[in-house]
Amino acid sequence: MDGTWSEWLNLILRWFHVFAGILWIGQTYYFTWLDHRIVEAEAEAVKMAAGGHPQVWMVHSGGFYIVEKQKVPELLPRKLHWFRWEAAFTWLSGFLLLGLVYYHGGLMVDEMVSNISTSQAILLSVGLLIAGWVVYDLFWLSPLGRSETVGAAICYVLVVGTVYGLSHVFSGRAAYLQLGAMFGTIMAANVWMRILPAQRALIAATKEGKAPDLRLATRAKTRSKHNTFMVMPLVFTMLSNHFPGTYGSDYRWVVLSVLVLAGWGAAKILRSH
Repeated sequence: MDGTWSEWLNLILRWFHVFAGILWIGQTYYFTWLDHRIVEAEAEAVKMAAGGHPQVWMVHSGGFYIVEKQKVPELLPRKLHWFRWEAAFTWLSGFLLLGLVYYHGGLMVDEMVSNISTSQAILLSVGLLIAGWVVYDLFWLSPLGRSETVGAAICYVLVVGTVYGLSHVFSGRAAYLQLGAMFGTIMAANVWMRILPAQRALIAATKEGKAPDLRLATRAKTRSKHNTFMVMPLVFTMLSNHFPGTYGSDYRWVVLSVLVLAGWGAAKILRSH
């Protein structure tokens, strides 16, 4: 590909990816904040023995907004707004960027790290994107995933092991980006394979006059919560290629492991405010 065209394609994909990511991450954290405020309103309603649906009042620009949460939706003849394409477009543009810059650009391998070929590195990278989702999903569907604390601890051990392995197979830059791509793939799959199907099932049950399975709502909320934690280290890995002191360090797997934990800590603070 001509260098000028490749550069323009890189720029357009990067702009699209960043903008789609802003929309996705923004609405994810907005609903996280909103749900936290709703929980507080529910607790206050119980304390005051008040009826009705707890509400959150907000002001933005020139208007005031009232939002309430319904565990069992009152289906009215109004347009239902879904938030799904931000995740799809962010992941798709990110994967295309990974292909253009790292797969096509030859940045996956480093002879000083391993003797793996570029084609082998690409196949391994794609395989890990798929395997990462499968392992994550099966784990959180298993009995081990019932305890949030135990689950998070085991997942962190798995992340550290993955980072160590990536750092000894791929180039430093590629190892960091690969972990970010794995987090991004898990996040997008959470939206399309767990959260959206649960929402559709809840709506369908309500339309049929059946009691919705609130376990689906709980699972969807848990996966959304996971996404708010994964996005913190993911954004770091996106930016890390500008800072060789991270991926270029002899202890790059330790640096990334610590920063993943720091990102999770930052996410926990953000979620509580």
